[in-house]
This record gives sequence, C-alpha cells and structure tokens, in this order.
Amino acid sequence: MSTLLITGGTVVSSTGRTAADVLVDGEKIVAVLAPGSTLLGNDLSGSVDRVVDATGKYVIPGGIDAHTHMQLPFGGTEASDTFETGTIAAAWGGTTSIIDFAVQTTGQRIETGLAAWHEKAAGNCAVDYGFHQIVGGVDEHSLKAMETLVDEGITSYKLFMAYPGVFYSDDAQILQAMQKAAELGLLTMMHAENGPAIDVLAEQLYNAGKTTPYFHGVARAWQMEEEATHRAIMLADLTESPLYVVHVSAKQAVAQLAAARDRGKNVFGETCPQYLYLSLEEQLGAQGDPTWGDFEGAKWVCSTPLRSREDGHQDAMWQGLRTNDLQMVSTDHCPFCMKDQKELGKGDFRAIPNGIGSIEHRLDLMYQGVVTGEITLERWVELTSTTPARMFGLYGTKGVIAPGADADIVVYDPHGHTSIGMGEGRTHHMNMDHSAWEGYEIDGHVDVVVSRGSVLVENGEFHGRAGHGQYLRRGLSQYLV
Repeated sequence: MSTLLITGGTVVSSTGRTAADVLVDGEKIVAVLAPGSTLLGNDLSGSVDRVVDATGKYVIPGGIDAHTHMQLPFGGTEASDTFETGTIAAAWGGTTSIIDFAVQTTGQRIETGLAAWHEKAAGNCAVDYGFHQIVGGVDEHSLKAMETLVDEGITSYKLFMAYPGVFYSDDAQILQAMQKAAELGLLTMMHAENGPAIDVLAEQLYNAGKTTPYFHGVARAWQMEEEATHRAIMLADLTESPLYVVHVSAKQAVAQLAAARDRGKNVFGETCPQYLYLSLEEQLGAQGDPTWGDFEGAKWVCSTPLRSREDGHQDAMWQGLRTNDLQMVSTDHCPFCMKDQKELGKGDFRAIPNGIGSIEHRLDLMYQGVVTGEITLERWVELTSTTPARMFGLYGTKGVIAPGADADIVVYDPHGHTSIGMGEGRTHHMNMDHSAWEGYEIDGHVDVVVSRGSVLVENGEFHGRAGHGQYLRRGLSQYLV
C-alpha cells in the first residue's frame, strides 16, 4: 500500500473551502490536516511515498458523471466510445466515476441486458463505474426483475416517454413501474418527451422537405418536453415514487420541476453542458464546415435537443442550477463520429444518431461558469461530484474529501488554461472524429487526477490503465426528503 500527500492546496467542498493537506493511504483518504500539521509526525512529506504540490490550486473530490452511454446501440450503429476509451477520456477531464446505463430494449429480458453491460465494462474501465437499468419494456417479467436490482447494487432505473418501438413506455406502463419502484426504494429516472407526438411532427417536417439537422430541434419542441415532464411528475405524485428527470433543456420543464419541489415532492432534475452553452440557432443550424454544409448541425443532434438562445433557455438552466431547481450536471455522453455514423441521417434528420460527446469536458465547462459568475466554486463541486454521489447512493465513499472516503481527488489549477478541440495543443481524448466543443477556451486546468489512490493524470500524461476501474455497488438515494 503506497502513501500520498497532497500539500499546499485549498480543499473545496459543497459547503466551503479551506487550506488543508490531504493524506492518502492505499485507496483511502486517511486524514485532512491543517497545512504543515505535525500531528502525525514532524516530517510528514518525508515519510510518504509521494508528494503532490497543490500550492495555489483547488483540491476537489473526483467528478462523478451519472449519465453516460458507452457502446450504446442506436439507429443502426453504436456509440463510438468503448468503456475503455470513454473512461480514459473521463479521467483526463477529472471524472473518476461514471454511472452508465445497462439496456433492456422492448422484447428483451432485463437480466440479459444487464449481463451484456457487465460483460462490456468488466476489466475495461480506467475509472470506477456503476449502472442504472434502462427498462425498455414494462411487463410482468421486467417488473419481477426490478426486484433483483437493489441486490445488484443498482438502485435507479430509467423509463422513456420517447422512442416508440425501442424504449417507449406508455402511461399505464410508467404507472406500474413507478408503483414497483416505490415498493423497492428505487429512484425513477425519466426521459421526458412526448415521443408519439414528436414522431408525427418529425414526419410532417420530412414530408415538407425540411430534412436538415436544424429540424431535429423543431420537431422536438419545448412543449413536448414540458408536457411530458408534467405528466411524469403527476404519475410520480400518484405513486409516491421519487422522480429524477434527465437532460432537462427547456425552461418550461424547469418550471414544472420547481413547482413540484415547492410542493415538497421528491422530484429532481439534471441538465447537461450542451444545454448551458449551445443552441438551436448556432449549432443545429450551423453551416460553416465545408465538408458537411447544412449537415454540420448533425454534430450537435441530441435528445432532448438544443434550445433556442433567443428564448432564453440557456440562461434558465444556469438559474435553475443556482436555485437548486436543477440539482446536477451530467453529460449524457453518447458520442458518434460524423463519418459513417451521423451521416446515416443525411437527407433525413430522423436517422441521425442522437448524442454528443462531453465526458472529458464537464468539469472544465462547469468551472467556466464559476469564472463567469454563473455559479460559486462550492456549487461547482456540489453539482459535479457531491450531489451525484448523494443522489445515487455513493456519498461517503465518493463525492467528498474526508477520512474514510475513496481517494478520488482532482487538483485543479484556476490559473491554468485549457483549449478544447482537435489538434495540437488542444484536449480531445474521446473516440470521435470531431469535437462538439471545438474552440472553447477554459480559464482553468485539470492538473492531477487520482482514483482510489492511484495517480491517473499528471504533468500532461496519462498513467492509468484499463481494468483499474471497479464496479460500484450503489446504495439507495441519499438525497430524498
């Protein structure tokens, strides 16, 4: 067991910041000490195996991305990041744990889907990983299988109000699943969009010759998100099932969540970096790339879609994060290359694989929000690490710098700089042929990344390995009122 001492830094938690040294023994944090403390000996730095100098830098708990999709089959192809490439990219960006989604599609058994995801991930992850369970077909078999999830360390499951024929659940199925979830203590995660109505709008647009990526955002109108969010809240209220709405992008959906929370309900919402920074007009409507022309917007096709900047959705997301009407920022990392993947939808936006790659950049993009005054430093840590740990039953082991916690630690330099994108001098380690964040400049830098006591990133080099990451058996949510 090796020992590690991080000295000279400012330890930041969700509730404050303080100058402190952090002592690691093996995989665990064993002490958080006043700078230069002699409590454990006069020359602590001389008695450990390794010292990391964090002078002038922040020492924060490793990031937890609670919404990723590695190797997800979608639209006749598969997300381009494997568990190996995706978790290496995560590590580069200061994320030391992910929670991916094991998938049951309509007609398949939950047990089969879960076993497949365990097989994909086992021995291949560079950081720790857990699973949510997608329930893509609610029937007597899947309802019975839900009873086994908690024993598997899976305490949250996901339903879809979109994608008829693939993942879609109707209201009757949602009601039954929520009843079972309330009985078991599972957290219901919801993709809240009115899928059948969206499909009608999309077909009408296509038939009218409106086929470019821009119309993906038009078809998936904000009304479809607000309506579905309200319906999910009502069904959760009826069944007394805690509800977590994923990838919220419309300000009207935030208002629905806020109203439910004001009534004291266990209703939570997550947004993603793309909904804070990117827009319908600038990205989905982009035409600047000579290779792709008016198809360039396919780079940013995801669901829920990017919203109109003119309508103020991005500002509303930041506000929701400040007021805790939105509790978390995950990525919904689901990357596809333009070549041979996104271009499957050339001439028909409905066939563009849905997803953006962001796992490497979440911590940086959110820190830029600290720089610009959108959120506080403490809220940055809360949104990216502490709340994900609490929400999904990992807090105490993850999400905090404290004795007994896993030594998942990031040394972040507020005086550093990060250029995002492809090419020399820029950061991009995801398995994609483009960056959704090309040209973004961040006033900060991930310097050192430690996962369970092992240094994964230091001095601009990756020292980790596939297989270091361990499966996380999660407890019940620690965020409920």
